[in-house]
Amino acid sequence: MTELYEQFRISHHKSTPYRPKMNGEVEAANTNLKKIIQKMVVTYNDWHEILPYALHGYRTSIRISMGPPQAVLQVEVEIPSLRVLAEVQLDEAEWVQQRLDQLNLIEEK
Repeated sequence: MTELYEQFRISHHKSTPYRPKMNGEVEAANTNLKKIIQKMVVTYNDWHEILPYALHGYRTSIRISMGPPQAVLQVEVEIPSLRVLAEVQLDEAEWVQQRLDQLNLIEEK
């Protein structure tokens, strides 16, 4: 498993899901989910029907306290966006060639 983590640059953190009071991240996530469900639910008897939608909204949103997901940062670091062309003032053909070289390097990894 360690080799897989290193290959994909994953930082693995162990936590105990059975004791949420000891884990601040889990407690904060549960609190946020409760708030989302309270805003979405009509009667408290149907909260379990709303839960998948609340989870989807929570998991796909960028939380400011945590910042953007690492994958977004990795892509931005590995492959600079088109705004770099304007900032560096490269010739378009030269920029395309550099971009292809970067993609080939990533593919080789």
